[in-house]
Amino acid sequence: MNFGGTLRINKFACFILGFILFLIIYWRSGGATVTDKSDLVNLKHLLKAGIFAAERGGKRVVSQKNGEINVQSKGKTQEGANDPVTDADFASHCAMYYSLKNTFPKLSIVSEEHTGAAGCSDQEAIDLESTPAGHGVIDYMFDELVYIKDVTVWIDPLDATQEYTEGLYQYVTTMMCVAIKGVPVIGVIHYPFTPRTYWGWYTKRTSDNIPSVTHKEENKNQPTVVVSRSHPGKVTETAKEAFGDKTTVIPAAGAGYKVMTVVNGTYDMYLHTSVIKKWDLCAGDAIIKSVDGKMTTTKGDAIDYSPNEVKVTDGVLVTRYDHEYYLSKLPVVAP
Repeated sequence: MNFGGTLRINKFACFILGFILFLIIYWRSGGATVTDKSDLVNLKHLLKAGIFAAERGGKRVVSQKNGEINVQSKGKTQEGANDPVTDADFASHCAMYYSLKNTFPKLSIVSEEHTGAAGCSDQEAIDLESTPAGHGVIDYMFDELVYIKDVTVWIDPLDATQEYTEGLYQYVTTMMCVAIKGVPVIGVIHYPFTPRTYWGWYTKRTSDNIPSVTHKEENKNQPTVVVSRSHPGKVTETAKEAFGDKTTVIPAAGAGYKVMTVVNGTYDMYLHTSVIKKWDLCAGDAIIKSVDGKMTTTKGDAIDYSPNEVKVTDGVLVTRYDHEYYLSKLPVVAP
């Protein structure tokens, strides 16, 4: 038998298979080469860090309420309402942004607020070996590594600032979201005054405090719709015209709060018909997807959370069930 010839053929076959495998990895990475571990990030670590960051920010929000909150204005919204910002927004931003940045230096982070590191005393990195209290289930989830260049983290240090200044603390949340190539994958929404934290990791699971919700077919003809309290526009008229006179429209504040009322089954949908920012939506988008619900614009488009644009201009529809049915009612009346 010609063992030498067989050995040469096997070596050649191994070389060809190895080269093909290299090309596949190279193609899937977009031509990038992993030079060290810092080119990758563990999504399980980002979930842990997101919970820690949101809860740290929440503590700053709570601690600021008893002092001088120093309300300023960013200007007017599209509807002409005041768009306030407070010292609590900045304190929470410091705690969230810099704890994440000092833990993942290469991470791209977009925050609603902007404060230089020199003005932030709270910059402690997160211990990724620890697990947020009450979320031990994360330790039993598998690691998943992705290229850090593909990741954008969106944070909202204080959602519902207007209501915070009015003492309506039930609406206030701090939020963190992980998007991969513009797709929301992990969302964290923390209520600092309860306190409680919800999270969802799309395709994996959600926090244990998110309930199962039974689909009620009869709700399609008499839905309950939660809308913005401070940025209403013509959303009530839109909802009534689209879904009928039996539609119940409930005003509430904070995009995070409103998405969670749909996730938890309190309302059938969240409808917003004016401009809104992506840091208001990303965390809720990841969580609603994690329970097989859906968030789109009122035109039915998925929202791209790449960092090049912060505004969503075509409104928002969020449902846990019957999304396409409700969407089909909107084109005539959507902006």
